[in-house]
Amino acid sequence: MDEIDMQGQLQAAREKRYKSRKRKRNVIKKGLLSQLDELGISGKHFEDLVEDYMSLWDTKNELIFDIEDKGVSVFYQNGANQWGYKKNDSVAELNRVNAQMLKIIASLHLQPEAKEDDGDFTL
Repeated sequence: MDEIDMQGQLQAAREKRYKSRKRKRNVIKKGLLSQLDELGISGKHFEDLVEDYMSLWDTKNELIFDIEDKGVSVFYQNGANQWGYKKNDSVAELNRVNAQMLKIIASLHLQPEAKEDDGDFTL
């Protein structure tokens, strides 16, 4: 399999994951915009910040997928005799993305919405 085919398959898999998250993404975005409206905050600047938040949300989910797929350590090989394990860079990036998401939420004066009880938790 050549590099172009592999890139196409990776892109197709990424789009499939995005489509599976699309409903949840729309609910979150609608909730954020609704909170802004309730607070009387309006304007393209604030809508753009919500879009930035949602882009970071997409990135966060891809980073989580990468960590779940590869683990927190990844194998590398630079040559015939140089190989080993190194930390997965997605772990540090996930922390940075989460921090930025929290800053956006704080700057918009929004609160996380209460999660509905899905009844899955039992003692």
